[in-house]
Amino acid sequence: MERDDGKTSDDRTRKKDTIPSSATDYLNPRYWDERFSEEEHYEWFKGYSHFRHLVLQRVVPGSSVLELGCGNSQLCDNMFEDGIADITCIDLSATAVERMRKRLSGKGYEGIKVLEADMLDLPFPDEQYDVVIEKGTMDVLLVDSGDPWNPHPTTVSKVMQMLREVHRVLKSDGVFISITFGQPHFRRPLFESPELSWSVEWSTFGDSFHYFFYTLKKGQRSATNDVVQDKKLEVPSISLFHEELEGEDYLFRTNIDDVDS
Repeated sequence: MERDDGKTSDDRTRKKDTIPSSATDYLNPRYWDERFSEEEHYEWFKGYSHFRHLVLQRVVPGSSVLELGCGNSQLCDNMFEDGIADITCIDLSATAVERMRKRLSGKGYEGIKVLEADMLDLPFPDEQYDVVIEKGTMDVLLVDSGDPWNPHPTTVSKVMQMLREVHRVLKSDGVFISITFGQPHFRRPLFESPELSWSVEWSTFGDSFHYFFYTLKKGQRSATNDVVQDKKLEVPSISLFHEELEGEDYLFRTNIDDVDS
């Protein structure tokens, strides 16, 4: 039986075996192939029920959706069940793709396509999708970024290549949704690069610890009201014993962004 955080009891038991010895293991394709060969399902940054209202405010039935780094998440299943039927999922791991195809096969999810592909070099034509969505996938690129205020140039280069590809495959009025631990003072310098013509807004979800839900609308430029938006940067003090921070999400997060600098 699945708990409301999107993780099953089996997921929680399996975490002991899948948590890597170093956060940089997340950059190793072999790590993911080995993990996905054993792990049936895991949701990064909460399950769909926690941010469903935010998705449905931005994605309507009939939208063509591309999910980056699907892994073994059930995000595509959940969106499909909400009437969003034209979904393409990609992952760099052939194991993840094979297992997701098998999981979805014959269960009424015919509108979901699952492909092996690299988000840094998307195999799709320009302006194909209404929505691109990722949950924790961009964060993987940042696990070895160093100082979050001044990330390594090689890391920035990879993230910007991803964002350029997302921008390219979005339709002229398309939307990019990024669900992450990353706070706006770390994400905005990347999202608001002059070469990317989209606006940047964000919401938060979660209980005493907040996750961030970014909405980037192509064809618009940000006229961000810093006074209003920056109020959302006030992150509550965190207890390491809080249930939301137990396990891998917290380990992953501590290697991406500092909460209070």
